[in-house]
Amino acid sequence: MSDSVPEPAGTAGSAVKDIVAGYSFTGPALDLGALLWDGRAVPEAQIRVPLGMLNRHGLVAGATGTGKTKTLQLIAEQLSAQGVPVFLADVKGDVSGISEPGEAGERVTARAGEVGQRWEAGGCPAEFYALGGIGHGVPVRATVTSFGPVLLSKVLQLNRTQEQSLGLVFHYADGKGLELVDLKDLRAVVAFLVSDEGRAELKGIGGLSAATAGVILRSLTAFEQQGASAFFGEPEFDTGELLRTADGLGVVSLLELSAVQDRPQLFSTFLMWLLADLYHDLPEVGDLDRPKLVFFFDEAHLLFSDASKAFLEAITQTVRLIRSKGVGVFFVTQTPKDVPAEVLGQLGNRVQHALRAFTPDDQKALRATVRTFPDSPYDLEEVLTALGTGEAVVTVLSENGAPTPVAATRLRAPESLMGPLDPAALDAAVTGSALYGRYAEAVDRESAFERLAARGAEGSGREPGPGPGPESGSGPGPGPGGESSGSGSASDRESARGKGAAAGRADPSLVEQVVGSGVFKSLARSVGTQLGREISRSLFGTARRR
Repeated sequence: MSDSVPEPAGTAGSAVKDIVAGYSFTGPALDLGALLWDGRAVPEAQIRVPLGMLNRHGLVAGATGTGKTKTLQLIAEQLSAQGVPVFLADVKGDVSGISEPGEAGERVTARAGEVGQRWEAGGCPAEFYALGGIGHGVPVRATVTSFGPVLLSKVLQLNRTQEQSLGLVFHYADGKGLELVDLKDLRAVVAFLVSDEGRAELKGIGGLSAATAGVILRSLTAFEQQGASAFFGEPEFDTGELLRTADGLGVVSLLELSAVQDRPQLFSTFLMWLLADLYHDLPEVGDLDRPKLVFFFDEAHLLFSDASKAFLEAITQTVRLIRSKGVGVFFVTQTPKDVPAEVLGQLGNRVQHALRAFTPDDQKALRATVRTFPDSPYDLEEVLTALGTGEAVVTVLSENGAPTPVAATRLRAPESLMGPLDPAALDAAVTGSALYGRYAEAVDRESAFERLAARGAEGSGREPGPGPGPESGSGPGPGPGGESSGSGSASDRESARGKGAAAGRADPSLVEQVVGSGVFKSLARSVGTQLGREISRSLFGTARRR
């Protein structure tokens, strides 16, 4: 042990010495805080995590209000300073302050003194995003075809049989060059495939029952009524934007999710799409001296809830393999039991905040958490229930890949603003971004819906028209500056885009609503930009786009 570290007597002194030695790294590392022993911080004993080990993934866990968000902020700002880009899902909308210098105060000064931190206010270069532009941020959208059938089935809460049928729909659309850009494109293809003409098209590869098609269409309608149409479309977000640096500092990409907190299944699955898209676009690089990106996956339990075995296997494989692409993934949740064992076993870096044990279920979760840690001199059941805000039990991977000793830690204070950015400053940052002009305005080009409607009109001898939009929904769409532009039905919004149904028409049948009332010409010939070439799809069914 260093002469500067006070050494407790006897066995305790030996334990502290082992912990200090376990965190004595030679290369670049992030400073988490000071060792906590017998209720007090030992500032000479710094707890750190090697920079090169952050692509070995991690877990930040703890009960609500224990300081998980500040831990993410602390890690993110140090990664940025080391030139490593960061992605953060801002579920509560209170991490935007990372772009501004923090404010000194009594609590910050006291914490810095306790942990031996030389605190200096500073912000990070940041980009602000919002799903579909609902909220404050540059809109992030995905095309339906890129999102793929597996993730979409998860969002729509389809069962295994229905998921397989949806996969068949995507397979057909891919092979025929029918681009699924937004939800009305998918609705059009599903409806066509249960028509007389469509059933004949599927004879060679299987069939789609009317009952299953009905479930899918009803699920899509409910999804649209939640305002989900805004998340699917073009211009599609290029996940390569998350890998940027500015003046040698890693850009922190903040995806605001507070405006869509009532759609947790959607945003957790959308985060998985971002990760899967990165995985399939990035080249293999092996182990680097620093990650290319560190991705924080907040509210991780939502991703795993009610997930099929195949879905969990896809997550497990993606997490296992993305390390070789230079990407580290941190899952953020309340207890380790929220994460399947196959995934948890790949998370080498652990920051466990306090847990509560008020109920028998809480006590069971506490015991399960303790069993996930290496042996240590701590009574972890006692320590984990006694930790204060901003304190955590830590174990990480050392520079040689071995787990470090378990260390109760009083964490450092973030040096950026601990709280939300002023709304006016946030809006100015969004509209002033170089990405705003690229992604702000939604584009509705010709795709599967328009092509099928045009063919239906051609077959019936009518002039091709815009055709009707999706069934009425109540979700708000994005307005100027990323704000919601009001409620209104989905058909009202479609009318504003020149897609509304002709006034005074009688309600047509389901198929006629989508594709017109004529007889379709054969779709055996490939059409569109995917001429004669089926889209190559990944483990998650996402499209390989670049």
